[in-house]
Amino acid sequence: MATEAPMPASEVLRSYTNTNIAPSTTSGQLRSPPNHPDVLTTVYSFPAMEPLRFAYYPYNHINLHLRRDILQRAVVFEGDATRQGTASTKWRGDVHGSNRKIRPQKGTGRARLGDKKSPMLRGGGVAFGPHPRDFSTKLPKKIYDLAWRIALSYRYRRGQLIVVEDGVDIEMNEPRWIKQIMERNHWGNADGRSLIVTTDVRKNLFQAIAGSGEDGRAKTEDDVDVKDLLELGRIIIEKSALDGILRDHSSDINRTVPTAVYT
Repeated sequence: MATEAPMPASEVLRSYTNTNIAPSTTSGQLRSPPNHPDVLTTVYSFPAMEPLRFAYYPYNHINLHLRRDILQRAVVFEGDATRQGTASTKWRGDVHGSNRKIRPQKGTGRARLGDKKSPMLRGGGVAFGPHPRDFSTKLPKKIYDLAWRIALSYRYRRGQLIVVEDGVDIEMNEPRWIKQIMERNHWGNADGRSLIVTTDVRKNLFQAIAGSGEDGRAKTEDDVDVKDLLELGRIIIEKSALDGILRDHSSDINRTVPTAVYT
């Protein structure tokens, strides 16, 4: 069966090399190239969803073109890393028992058979069974970081990236509270469910979401991966969490060359 060979990392990054590398300013923040202005986002309050202020992000952070091939490689990479690979069976040499031949080789009119640990007998070894192995695969860090920003860009371009003020939480951990918020903002099960991303665990919010799992999920920025960004209908994310994700996944555009320091 023919399979498609993965695209080399150099080819994947070639289209982004000249257009998406933002030079560092004196303040240390990335800015978009001259032909790509910064992207405007609105920061809302939670749960009232009142506009508070505007925030600007570089073009190569949340406004990249969709690359399904890069997203597919990132999702497969994450899925392979989560496989335990602990399935194990015993070969005939691992089964406890005597090595004595069960019956003579000839003269009985029956099939040839060795010891009782033969894979043909019940209780014997398993032929070609699974053994513990590492299913994880490799993916260049720059490709993986690019996949993060492509996933966020996909959500932003579709109007499904909602940035809220830090400190997202609710007064009580009752599922009905978060259900009312989801239904009022059209974030619930009927509208594709939602992923809420915070900087750290918010007890009331996380317990309420867990009790009303049909409406969405809540995760911290450390627990989110690329698949989570693509799985549900939209993303409600704290601004600090979004900034942290972009800061941690910008190795392909942050090309600061280390210099020697002489004392």
